[in-house]
Amino acid sequence: MGARRVLGANDRARVAIVGLGGRGTNHLDEYLKLGGAEVAAICDVDDNALERAQSRIVRAGAKPVRQFNDMRKLFELKDVDAVSLPLPNHWHALAAIWAMQAGKDVYCEKPASHDPFESRKMIEAARKYNRMLQIGSQGRTMPHKIEAIQLLRSGGIGQVYMARGLCFKRRPSIGRKPDAPVPPGVNWDLFLGPAPMRPFNELRFKYNWHWFWDTGNGDIGNQGVHEMDLARWGLGIPDSHGTLKGVTSSGGKYVYPDDQETPNTQIARFDYGEKELVFEVRGLPSGPEGGLEIRGGNTVGNLFYGSDGYLEMDGSGYTVYDAARKILKQRPVAKGDETAAHMANFLSAVKSRNYKDLNADIQIGATSADLCHFANISYRVGRGLKWDNAAQAWLNDSEANSLMRRDYRQPYVIPEEV
Repeated sequence: MGARRVLGANDRARVAIVGLGGRGTNHLDEYLKLGGAEVAAICDVDDNALERAQSRIVRAGAKPVRQFNDMRKLFELKDVDAVSLPLPNHWHALAAIWAMQAGKDVYCEKPASHDPFESRKMIEAARKYNRMLQIGSQGRTMPHKIEAIQLLRSGGIGQVYMARGLCFKRRPSIGRKPDAPVPPGVNWDLFLGPAPMRPFNELRFKYNWHWFWDTGNGDIGNQGVHEMDLARWGLGIPDSHGTLKGVTSSGGKYVYPDDQETPNTQIARFDYGEKELVFEVRGLPSGPEGGLEIRGGNTVGNLFYGSDGYLEMDGSGYTVYDAARKILKQRPVAKGDETAAHMANFLSAVKSRNYKDLNADIQIGATSADLCHFANISYRVGRGLKWDNAAQAWLNDSEANSLMRRDYRQPYVIPEEV
């Protein structure tokens, strides 16, 4: 399917936003400010969220826009060029595929997918329909992180042999809550979509869906996927799994006696032969690691180790050391908004019609998301796994392979042929 129209140099992309929770509100605010976009429609399964979004639009000086509960109706609009999808993880792939089939370009929040099968189908759909599909891995657009990766590429610490991604982000207990009636104005069937039908529970709604396997991927697939992407990038791992040999992940859900399913403590190791990627999640109180800054009790960032030194990088900048721990270079940065520039990059590619202009094209985002999924699969089956790249599957492990895709609930199904 071709583009409905080619945007001219002075045209603004007409963008619709699907999902108006906390992250969706951020998307709305950014598109209202970006010169290259015009908010044309909004969608959410919660009428209260729609009402709040319309109020923000009016306060920003714009007119109220069309609103929908069902994204399929929104995708039918012929005058919408692109959609932004700050949705729960279990909706990312199906929503993006539906939108691309309807001729829309897509900005999709991270992680790209809910499982590896969805990653492949999103890539296939983007290429088949010639759509721009940007994943919300904003680190790919942040100047100091680009600079740090270039330094690694140029041999700034010698041969890079290890990358460590850290997600020490303290999360409070979600507690326990009983099932309850669906709140007025909420379409629970549409919220669950591809996930199994379950009774409404407040803990499975609004943000805490991250901690249930039906809808989320734990913190390794939430905050962690940002650092996973940067670790893979800095280590020089290609945008595929061709050099991966195996994955081992362990951990648990410690301290809190609550209803969370995903681990709050997790360590994963990815074997790439002559180099390795190690990732660690701690949702409980934790101290610093290396020289990375503690922000609000959290340590979130990346460490790269080479034959001649090492590099520390997070949102506040990066520091390069030699083998004797002498600082060779230090670049601090002011905390800024990383979303706007990433969205501007997306809008630029919407105009150029070249997916290679995207800083976080779906191939990039899907590969990094898959590493989070691979770690979770190893964790869930309780053993290390060997990767068969030719088969795109785990070697001699039917249980692990059964977790590579979900069983979809009708009619919210991603088919083999997209």
